Amino acid sequence: MSIVESLICVSKESPVPVYLQIANSIISHIRRGTLKPESALPGSRTLAAALNVHRKTVVAAYDELYAQSWVDSYPRKGIFVAKSLPDITPKSLGENAPPDSFPAQTFYEVKAGLPGSRLYKPVPQHNLVINDGFPDTRLAPVELLVREYRRFGNYQFTSKYLMYGPEQGSENLRLELARFLSGTRGMHAGADNILITKGVQMAMYLTAQVLLSKNDVVIVPEPGYPTANEVFAHAGARLVFAPVDEHGMDVNAVEAICKKQKVKLLYVIPHHHRPTTVTLSSERRMQLLELAMKYSFAIIEDDYDYDYHYTSSPVLPLASADYYGSVIYVGSFCKTIAPGIRIGFVAAPQNLIAQLTRLRRMIDRQGEQLLEEAIANLLRNGDIGRHLKKTNKIYHERRDTFCNLLRERLGDNAAFKIPDGGFAVWLQYLNGLNAVAIAQKAAEMGLSVSNGEEYYYRSENNRFVRLGFASLNLKEIEQGVDILARAIGKIR
Repeated sequence: MSIVESLICVSKESPVPVYLQIANSIISHIRRGTLKPESALPGSRTLAAALNVHRKTVVAAYDELYAQSWVDSYPRKGIFVAKSLPDITPKSLGENAPPDSFPAQTFYEVKAGLPGSRLYKPVPQHNLVINDGFPDTRLAPVELLVREYRRFGNYQFTSKYLMYGPEQGSENLRLELARFLSGTRGMHAGADNILITKGVQMAMYLTAQVLLSKNDVVIVPEPGYPTANEVFAHAGARLVFAPVDEHGMDVNAVEAICKKQKVKLLYVIPHHHRPTTVTLSSERRMQLLELAMKYSFAIIEDDYDYDYHYTSSPVLPLASADYYGSVIYVGSFCKTIAPGIRIGFVAAPQNLIAQLTRLRRMIDRQGEQLLEEAIANLLRNGDIGRHLKKTNKIYHERRDTFCNLLRERLGDNAAFKIPDGGFAVWLQYLNGLNAVAIAQKAAEMGLSVSNGEEYYYRSENNRFVRLGFASLNLKEIEQGVDILARAIGKIR
């Protein structure tokens, strides 16, 4: 056995293809200097026999090395380590040595003041998390998504999905999404009425940038979704707040605002309002549509978790009864499948979709076509519908368990209503308990939970929190509520 054969070790249990294991091993030994430039490598048959793999596997490894310029191939002579290796050390621009670290500050001025201070921060590694209300990524149909990617790998036309495509999004996905919205929400949008985005966040940002000018009035709920408020504020809008009660946004307050000032846009979450989880009543939905027509304002309807209902049939979206073109309907698969699957959408009249698409092109040339085509197939095959039925049953059980444990273990220290759907409970601490203090104590005990600081735009809140149950299994729910109860006991 030659030195090369003795240096290479492959594992057929590894998820890395064997040909890549061989290629990577050879590259590693070239970099270390074990294999010198211009040294001969074994023939494919010889190496295949030594490693007990098929000759085509070694040929694929050598092809990979040749493609990366690590080897040279000479007819009737064989494969040799390349004379000029592909790793090139860059030359310095001048005589001075490069700095040891990247500059901490720019030499030029950068304006501060962008709204929003909540950037992603990882939670402590071993903490249990009661989050703000997200699906359980462990239930995501990843195997179905991988199946579709594999299927595309065998399609002759897959290469076209790796090239530039329509800025508005995959036509197949828009067609399937239009059918899905019609069947589940009673909406009559066509493919031309839909723009695919990277989540609801992009959908809202594009809409705000297209529709809003400096000092335009936008009505938002209070308490509400702070990130939406930040998007509108960044577009230059002036926020005016409408209260939320057990029936959703107060429509009488909306009309009172409209009578005093010109309103350009209203933002509403009709199902499982974030953060309070209440649902906007049918009567208020129709009133909102009438007000939008009467006072000529647009409505952004954020229906981020419409598909999850446990105790009653959902009320159809405003967009299903919008005959005048007032509603901009936004949603996503980030809650249907997983937050990391960044497929969102806007459904609206074509003239607005055209402008949103042009702006989207400036920000992000297009979406990920392979992912969009895969999601289209999951919709077409009924896989997403079956996933929704399965997870609805699971989340329903988790909601009931979570609420029962909250009542048993928190007792008269908290008050809440069982939500009809969604992923979270809106809870009020009683007896003078402070949400910030509870969150700090719980974190010390191994539980990350909301401190209530993000829900009110104009004032501080230290009594209300949004507690997500969907991403925890039954055992984790019991552990989480137990820690929460003990944290409350320690600060009383």
